[in-house]
Amino acid sequence: MNFYPKRRRAPQVIIVSLIDIFAILLIFVIVSTTFRKEQPAVTIRLPESKTASASQPKREPLVLTISKDSQLYLDEKPVVLERLAPLLRELVKHDPATFFALNADRDAPFGTVMRVLDGLKEAGVKGSLTAFMERPK
Repeated sequence: MNFYPKRRRAPQVIIVSLIDIFAILLIFVIVSTTFRKEQPAVTIRLPESKTASASQPKREPLVLTISKDSQLYLDEKPVVLERLAPLLRELVKHDPATFFALNADRDAPFGTVMRVLDGLKEAGVKGSLTAFMERPK
């Protein structure tokens, strides 16, 4: 005999604990999402070097400087681009161990840089050419 029948409770969903779970999931999604940066329409891959390293030369190089307005200097002396190859040829003839470093402005015309490199090749300069770069801050 059952004098007191048990009442069945209506099923309930406890909202307070669900709100905590949804908040944690939202934080996780926001933190783990990678945001895309705006990129230009052309994608390029920059070259990398596995063998390049910073080294201290035994001698000071002769520095070829190209300004952004295409002015050319050899160790702070102005040089005309047409006279560069003969001048370098004479320097290499007197001292074959002479080596050069290129210091070009970021805004220097690429054509001027290529003509300087052609002048070096024409003068018979062999080996690697040191280039100065701005160190990241």
